[in-house]
Amino acid sequence: MTVPYKRLNKDDAVVLLVDHQTGLISLVQDFTPNEFKNNVLALADCAKFFKLPTILTTSFETGPNGPLVPELKAMFPDAPYIARPGQINAWDNEDFVKAIKATGRKQIIIAGVVTDVCVAFPTLCALEEGFDVFVVTDASGTFNDVVQKAAWARMTAAGAQLMNWFSVACELQGDWRNDMEGLANLLSQRIPNYRNLMNSYSAFTAK
Repeated sequence: MTVPYKRLNKDDAVVLLVDHQTGLISLVQDFTPNEFKNNVLALADCAKFFKLPTILTTSFETGPNGPLVPELKAMFPDAPYIARPGQINAWDNEDFVKAIKATGRKQIIIAGVVTDVCVAFPTLCALEEGFDVFVVTDASGTFNDVVQKAAWARMTAAGAQLMNWFSVACELQGDWRNDMEGLANLLSQRIPNYRNLMNSYSAFTAK
């Protein structure tokens, strides 16, 4: 079945950061720790750069899952923060769903830990309720590549779109002329090779 191209729209998108908790992150084995942290923070940078409503949630943070990683809490001090007392599927928490629907937005950009549970479960529920869901693959992590691919297959079969944080940034930007310097700076902070590209460009244009 051919699925029509649905383009991200910064005026209709909300970002959900689900269960990026200090304990759960230790389970992530499909990315290196440094790579994964960089990807998550890069997605958070995109949310701030494009001024997207962002909702944070954790699961049973008083237990072994641990609290939200401090960097995310610091980046979004005023964002809705839903500390779920026990629900594994964030969509089962009424406050979480209310916060999403209160934005009035129909495109969900989601990332979390672990991919096959904390991302997949609310993704499937949101799709069932008519939202367009964009799963940020490299800001979501799980036990291994086999589990990762199975989770991706389950979500795409239900209609989710898989993206990485870089493609999210570029699709939201749409046109370099919107703010080339701002986006280039964001990319340079998170992608070393892109920083090399910009340094080379700056040296060339300075001549």
